[in-house]
Formats: sequence, C-alpha cells, structure tokens
Amino acid sequence: MTRFIHDKFAKDYLEELLKDYGEVKSSEKVSGEIKEIDVFFTPGKQQNSNLQILGLLGRFAENPALIEPYRNPASTDEICDCILKLLEVKALLRREAKANKTKLQDSEIPKLWVLTPTISETRLSSFRTMQKEGWLSGVYFLADALRTAIVAIHQLPQISETLWLRLLGRGSVQSQAIIELQALPLNHPYQKATLELVYNLRENLRVNQELEADDRELVMRLEPLYQRDREQAKQEGRQEGRQEGEQRLIIRQLNRRIGEINESLIERIKGLSIEQLETLGEALLDFSNVADLEAWLNQ
Repeated sequence: MTRFIHDKFAKDYLEELLKDYGEVKSSEKVSGEIKEIDVFFTPGKQQNSNLQILGLLGRFAENPALIEPYRNPASTDEICDCILKLLEVKALLRREAKANKTKLQDSEIPKLWVLTPTISETRLSSFRTMQKEGWLSGVYFLADALRTAIVAIHQLPQISETLWLRLLGRGSVQSQAIIELQALPLNHPYQKATLELVYNLRENLRVNQELEADDRELVMRLEPLYQRDREQAKQEGRQEGRQEGEQRLIIRQLNRRIGEINESLIERIKGLSIEQLETLGEALLDFSNVADLEAWLNQ
C-alpha cells in the first residue's frame, strides 16, 4: 500500500519541479500491453537557463526524458520494462515522423532515467553499465544506443546539485535531504511547494497502519519540522493581521485629518513596516495637507 503512496509523491514532486520548463505527463500510457510511463517530460522550445537550479535533475531535463522512480531497489525485470517503454515511445515517434514525412531527429528521442535508491554491482554488471566523464558518481549509463541511465540515489554525493534527487531516496538519505530542503532560503522557488508535498506524504503515511521501518522514521522526523512550520505560519498570519489593522487605522486617521488620500498614496502606506506605520501615526498629528504626507513618505 505504501508503495503507491510513494509513487504518487514521486510523480507529483517531479511534475512540480519540471512544469516550468516544458510539458510534463505522468502515468502516460504507451502501446503494447498496457504500460504507464511514470513521468514523460518534453522541454519547452526555448532552453531555460533556470534549469540549473535543479542541479542533476535539471541536466536530465535538458532533453526529452522518461523518468521512472522506484521506492524499492529496481529489479532486473523492472529496468527491462522501463527500457521497453522507451523503445515503444521511440517506435511511436518514428511512425509519426513517417506519417508526417519528416525525419526524426536524435534530439527528439527521449532518454530514460531509472531512479533507484540502491543497486547491486552484480545488477549493474549484468547491464554492462559504465560511468561517464563529467557525470557524478551514482549515475550509470547503458550502451549509447539504449539511451538509458540508472541513477543509484544513495550513491550520489551529498551536495546541493543532487538534493532534488536525494529527496526520492530512503531512510537517512531522504531525511538528510529534507533537512537541507527546510534550510533553503524562504524565497527559493521550490522550497515551499516541495515541503508541502513532503508534508502531504507524511499525512498519507500517518493514516496507514502497516508502515515499514523507513516510513515510520520518516513520519517521526517530519513531525517537528511540520509543527514548526505550522506555528511559523500562524505567527506570520498574526503579524500580517496586525499590520493590516495598523494600515486601516492610519488611513482612517489621514482621511479625517487631511481629506481623502488617493490610491497611489494608500499603496505606499501599505508598503510600510509596522514600525514605520507607528511612526507615521505619531507624525500625522502635525500634518495639515496631503503635501505633508508626501514629504514624510519621501523621507
């Protein structure tokens, strides 16, 4: 049961990270026996330099990509099934190109990235994998014609470039990645949305009675982070409410003292901090016209 919870988290998570850079399809069906691609990503027509913020995952998204994340170590049969999906997609693209009387470009054919927490040396050897220069440890490529790589998440170095993939790991690897995620600046474009997905995963796991040890540990590790973030949100809400109250009071006082003020001045007042609003509340007692307010704001 929990495997499906993690599968949904992985699909939602990858879609959230990649949606700004192209088209993302999750659970995309392919021909033959009914098979579903977990994530099928097609880059936008213009290459986006912001992809660098996603580190190693961003490199995967530079080209069309099939991304197949596994919660448990991917078996030989599962990896073969992924390769079969890729070959069926390639065959479909070739048929479409032939029907349109165009030539299928190499850059249009997706690459397959199989994400697995761990993988044995024996299994890697059975696929004759190799590591390529310029790629981080933990990324193993099959023969070029297969356009496939196996990513052993727990072998990736613990650096910012791998954060977005390590979040799909297990146990201590995933827990450490969540700590790093929580420590990102609040204005980071993916911090808040990703944390919400992680907290949603926590909620879905909590209602399950048969959790594996890794999942129980994950829920326990997330609990203090979740409570702290919720308390911070409440504090921010109270602070915001206080600020809005101060703004309304100041605007009413100004309207009584110097007459109705225009929208542009109201917007400037709304941009003031609570401390500045309190200072303005004292200063406005000496105002006699709008020019006095403008002069104060210009200071």
